[in-house]
Amino acid sequence: MTGKVKSRQIKTGGFTLSSSRVFIFAFIILLNCALLSALVGCESPEMKAAEAERVRKLPTDVRKANLQNSLEKKFENPVAHYELAQIYHAEGNWAKAEYHYNIALSFDPANADAQASMVKLFLDSGDTAKAKNYADTYVNLAGSSDIQSLRLAMAFEKQQLDEYALTCYQQALNLAPDSARVNKQMAYYYLGKGNKERAKEYLVRSFQLDPTQPEVAGELGKLGVEVKIPGRTDVGATGTGKPPEEKKLKMVMKHGRVQFEPMDK
Repeated sequence: MTGKVKSRQIKTGGFTLSSSRVFIFAFIILLNCALLSALVGCESPEMKAAEAERVRKLPTDVRKANLQNSLEKKFENPVAHYELAQIYHAEGNWAKAEYHYNIALSFDPANADAQASMVKLFLDSGDTAKAKNYADTYVNLAGSSDIQSLRLAMAFEKQQLDEYALTCYQQALNLAPDSARVNKQMAYYYLGKGNKERAKEYLVRSFQLDPTQPEVAGELGKLGVEVKIPGRTDVGATGTGKPPEEKKLKMVMKHGRVQFEPMDK
């Protein structure tokens, strides 16, 4: 016995690896896997949107089974409940759609898409009184926040519920008349309705509040209004060169009134 410790060797079909080399090789593979997982977890919004579109194109039965499996693993998943409700809604299964919309809202009370979809569900099922009652409730709940009012307006517009959409846009504007974003979305609403004069009014106001919006400048140009974007980097009142960050909201009770407030980071 020489006292030297020989490393164990592993013979493969074409070459020989020592145990130390095997360890290094395995470590590199694991590291690459971890990096790949990190990259997948950091998908761009475009990639996520493309994946969501791919999932939407799957057969209904496949989507339904996938969502049900997701809920079996984690019942507290408002997104899965909402998407499953959408499927049942499209199928005309009003009871199951209402159930899953309610569960989605119980886990995410500020989900404007679920709120607007619930109102649309009652209208589609013929219960106009219940639809109005729920719509009025959601509009009132959003009445303390221009952000939530705007989200609800856009959700109602997506469901083609124009009366409620306009009510919420006006509510958001009343709460934040100097918001470039609110004025812009109000303008887009009127553009969608073909009312160019009203759209121009709100586009001009939005651009006055924040003259660094190329999309607004473009729309004004289409309407015959010549504008110039100044050569500065600040956007709105942030002074950071970035648009104001959209805040997540939580529902709280204050002085006997339900309000929406930004969630702590």
